[in-house]
Amino acid sequence: MPIKKLESKAKKHMSHPVIHYVVTYFFLLLGALLVAVSIELFLIPNQIIDGGIIGISMMTSYLTGIELGIILFVLNLPFLILGYKLIGKTFTINTLIAVTLLAICVTIVKYFSIDLNDQMLAAIFGGILLGIGVGVIIRFGGALDGTEIVAIITTKKIGFSVGEIIMFINVFILGSAGFVYSWPSAMYSLITYFIAFKTIDIVLEGLDESKSVMIITSNPDEIAEAIIHRLGRGVTHIYAKGGYSREDKEILYCIVTRLEVAKLKSIVAEHDEHAMIAIEHVADVMGGGFNKKSIH
Repeated sequence: MPIKKLESKAKKHMSHPVIHYVVTYFFLLLGALLVAVSIELFLIPNQIIDGGIIGISMMTSYLTGIELGIILFVLNLPFLILGYKLIGKTFTINTLIAVTLLAICVTIVKYFSIDLNDQMLAAIFGGILLGIGVGVIIRFGGALDGTEIVAIITTKKIGFSVGEIIMFINVFILGSAGFVYSWPSAMYSLITYFIAFKTIDIVLEGLDESKSVMIITSNPDEIAEAIIHRLGRGVTHIYAKGGYSREDKEILYCIVTRLEVAKLKSIVAEHDEHAMIAIEHVADVMGGGFNKKSIH
């Protein structure tokens, strides 16, 4: 069952504080376990690293022989203290729990093994598991990496986005794998990081991510009726005035899933081939009766 469906079902039963915490901590544990499996069974045996503090911890453990779980916990502590002061209590507590669970899980999972002598397969499947695990933890209000906290704080001061700052930091960390292990290992680490990054997006947004659509047309009523009856989506009429023509116009606004965009374009073209359609990505949708399951 997809993570989003599990999360939505869980939230229906999370009105009670105790149930809320139990569900949250269960998914933090699930995410930490998936990340631990990725690290210990796929990445470390094949000399592949992740970015951020996890990657630094993996290389430090390799060079010093100190337990990875201990290094992960110790290196993240300064960032957790910083996050508590500057970001918020709930986020920091959830992150502390997630990091602690990861430190415990990697210590346990290392006693298991998978006979996989293929760096490419390890990079692919390690990246997928890593992305799912991190994505689950983020969805339930935590994080696993101190670099994310640094990025959140720094972005307010230097103007770069959180993603750009994390990418900049990870270029140096992933490049370091070339000196610690080998340059092929650094390249496979980059593949793992990219796969994990895209997988996190899928976990956070889903395969059927939402799109907001604005339609400027001379046949607003016909198109709105077709969208409502054929797509099962609500439509909002926005009254506007043309900047050049100064004529009164109607703009149709609706939210659809990515999979419905092609059908919506077809509907609009049937009724007004000269209509202008503007489509934007929507990070999340709440309320308003919006359901990702379309009604055809």
